[in-house]
Amino acid sequence: MLTFLAGAELDPAVFLIKWKEACLIGVVGFVAPFLGCTAVAYWGLHWDVRASWLAGVAMSTTSVAVVYAVMLEFGLNRTDYGKVVLAACFVNDLATVLTLGFKFSPFTIKTLEFAGGSAAAFVILPWLVPRFFKRFGGRPSELEAKFLLLAIFGLGALALWADSEPVLPAYILGMILAGTVGKDHALVRRLRTLTFGLLTPFYFIRAGSYVSVQALLSGFSVLIVLLAAKMVTKFVGVYPITKFFKSPPKEAMYTTLLMSTGLTFGSISALFGLTHRIITQQQYSYLIAAVIGSAVVPTLIANAFFLPRHLVQNADVQARSSEPAAAMRAEEAK
Repeated sequence: MLTFLAGAELDPAVFLIKWKEACLIGVVGFVAPFLGCTAVAYWGLHWDVRASWLAGVAMSTTSVAVVYAVMLEFGLNRTDYGKVVLAACFVNDLATVLTLGFKFSPFTIKTLEFAGGSAAAFVILPWLVPRFFKRFGGRPSELEAKFLLLAIFGLGALALWADSEPVLPAYILGMILAGTVGKDHALVRRLRTLTFGLLTPFYFIRAGSYVSVQALLSGFSVLIVLLAAKMVTKFVGVYPITKFFKSPPKEAMYTTLLMSTGLTFGSISALFGLTHRIITQQQYSYLIAAVIGSAVVPTLIANAFFLPRHLVQNADVQARSSEPAAAMRAEEAK
């Protein structure tokens, strides 16, 4: 559900206009930490090959949840700058999900059936969902939410049956339905309430229950190394790309730091590695702690020193100027 909602927040119109910038930042934002953190885990921490690749996947993510929350707090989600950064986050995490699914999942006849079933759903649902919403929407029984849950959990069950990762079809489905579901703000709010209020706590309780506090205390330096490796490789990869697209220094640094955050997909990748015995509980503890650290440290630095206040002020002005127009439209509708 988290990955579906993240995909549904994509703004297709802005993505079509700024797709080169968003894709380049997103792809480089994935590749640089993926390869860099894998190398650090293998040669620096002396983890085995599969564990090192898993560490690279977990540390390559960008937290859409954190970035989106920051954008909402300062109103940057209403600006083109904020929408480009969010689109870059989606590209980054899509690359992470694809790599996690294809690199660590076995390729069998079930995989082909899973790919075929998912492809059919991705073609049919964009046509079916708006028509279903028009015919059965707006009822107290919340048929829209139930229909989406059926589709998401059905594709997730198919992915598990094929020994793949359920977040892969959920994320892609969210992106495909962004033009339909993403525009229904009331439905998105209800799905967020269900996900963050009911489902997410159980997931993070389960993820946290595997963390070994003793391992963290005895190997605190490993946590610091992983966190530093992620932030350095993100900077080396993302900052030059932002300057290539002529971003001012403060905006370029702010984008780089936001792209350095991680939380949901990083913890999903780490838990996937633990449950599939790719990494040990000790390695899992280090990765989870580093992922949580990456959600906090870059965000604090970005908002304290590099917040593009002129964009925040412009967003506030636009919001205030749109309020009378919105009130007038509401009055006309009455």
